[in-house]
Amino acid sequence: MIRYADVLSVFTEGCFWHIIIDAAAGNICGVSGEKGCESMKYREQNCLIAYFSHAGQNYASGKLVDLTVGNTERVARMIRQYTGGALFHIRRDIPYPYDYKETVAAARQEKADGARPALERQLDSVAPYDVVFLGYPNWCGTMPMAVWTFLESHDFGGKLIMPFCTHEGSGWGTSLQDLHDLCPTATIGQGLTLFGTTILDAEDDVRCWLQQ
Repeated sequence: MIRYADVLSVFTEGCFWHIIIDAAAGNICGVSGEKGCESMKYREQNCLIAYFSHAGQNYASGKLVDLTVGNTERVARMIRQYTGGALFHIRRDIPYPYDYKETVAAARQEKADGARPALERQLDSVAPYDVVFLGYPNWCGTMPMAVWTFLESHDFGGKLIMPFCTHEGSGWGTSLQDLHDLCPTATIGQGLTLFGTTILDAEDDVRCWLQQ
């Protein structure tokens, strides 16, 4: 028998809801939600979180900052927390320079050349995954060319791709159209863009996106 002030915990819509019940009156006398819980929508699916991220010098708020962990990687880790998905870091086999200007120059040259840089390692297959979260910074108005290499190396037919992009004001650029062109038989879900300077405070945005 439920006694006064007994609490039932129910998991729904990505959060635990604690329901306080007054047994004598038969009424619910309180409800509270617990922040920071898992997104069941994706917990029940096989998820891959593939991302490109650049540590080292980055441009933020009009100045150069040194990052030990890239902004996109931070977002990928948040998604991992809520979905339980497998992380895969897309890395060029020859790392990009630490220096910001040198990295920008390399990225621009790769885009101009239509390059497909070799990757440090590849996945055997994306076949086991139902959902692919694809993360990248906006480089030169689109995805880094290493991401193009990754996408062209696998068959994403029938997969749901959920893109997320970090930037400093340039938004998606042409990356969504490029993603559609590269993966024409995949479903491209509603994506998430985040300013790099807000990443440390972006957890609520990520959680809300996952619960849509």
